[in-house]
Amino acid sequence: MDLVAAAVNFKQAQIASKVQYAVAGKILDQQKSSGAAVLKLIEAASIGPAKAGDQLIAAATGLGGEIDTYG
Repeated sequence: MDLVAAAVNFKQAQIASKVQYAVAGKILDQQKSSGAAVLKLIEAASIGPAKAGDQLIAAATGLGGEIDTYG
């Protein structure tokens, strides 16, 4: 293998590594947000069914949890 091929292979390995780290980061972010949603469901369920109806729906659907004030 000549020097040019070695350099190209090294660069390809670097790029593949960066892509793998980026994908792993996205997966971790998704898992974190899923865990947060589960915690919201558990917290809303612990309040009681009568009071937690709106909170359960907001936690399950992600709707109504925040107010857009920027218009």
